[in-house]
Amino acid sequence: MQVAILVFGLVFLLIAVVGMLIFNQQVVRDRLMAVIWPQSKETKKPTLLSSFQQSGVSIKGVVEQFERVLPKSQAEVSVVQQRLIRAGYRNASAIKRFYGTKVLVPIILCAAVLVSGLGQTSFFIYISALGLGFLAPDFWLGRQITKRQAKIRRGLPDVLDLLVICIEAGLSMDQAVIRTAQELAAAHPALCDELGIVILEQRAGRPRVDAWKNLSQRADVDTLRSLVSVLVQSEQFGTSIARTLRTHADTLRNQRIQKIEEMAAKTTVKLVFPLVLFIFPSLFVVVLGPAVIMMMESFKTLLN
Repeated sequence: MQVAILVFGLVFLLIAVVGMLIFNQQVVRDRLMAVIWPQSKETKKPTLLSSFQQSGVSIKGVVEQFERVLPKSQAEVSVVQQRLIRAGYRNASAIKRFYGTKVLVPIILCAAVLVSGLGQTSFFIYISALGLGFLAPDFWLGRQITKRQAKIRRGLPDVLDLLVICIEAGLSMDQAVIRTAQELAAAHPALCDELGIVILEQRAGRPRVDAWKNLSQRADVDTLRSLVSVLVQSEQFGTSIARTLRTHADTLRNQRIQKIEEMAAKTTVKLVFPLVLFIFPSLFVVVLGPAVIMMMESFKTLLN
């Protein structure tokens, strides 16, 4: 057991040294240049904060550098990038930070286990910490995707109502989308962000149908996918877009009401488990406890 802890400590120290050498290349280079070409004594000595700022070292940069340690394929990178976009992270460095956290979090958890002394009982705790730290970013990303999809699904009826108002006021479909994204940016930022991407794609020359199809694939929300299919059919057959959007908004509201009624009906079944596990045992203790005590005392008197 002590040998395993020693090996883990040496591996952790080696990774830390390699990371420091990778991250502080600019700092080491500056020190060597200062030794070779010393500056005048009147120049102000740089502080620790200024040296970090000049070298560009930051927490995000440190996390991004660790992604080089983890091997990955191009197909896996494309899937992770699609999930990050679905969660709202479109920055080019988001995938580097994601893979960096998949390396850093296991190291931090193993270090915490080592410092706390929990690993002295069994080496399986270190393996569990490594597995949990490696899978934690995936769970977090899935949670973010679910939350963002719920926000988009919740804000879609309001967006459709404002689109109908703008179209009936005389605006075209593209102008109505622009106005809706501007007006509801504070109330529904996730959906308005996706609409902003649709606007940018149309300005870049992409057809309206393709831009809306990309929206449905990017967000991966069932209600939004049905809306896109309705819009495509309306444009193909030449029907009124305002009437189509109004009908679809009413359908979404009816679906939301039905879902709420379904959730309310399920509460009676879900309440059975806390009643059986927590409330009924306490009631049995309160009601039957005195009777059991009296029976025990009566049996004692009879036996004596």
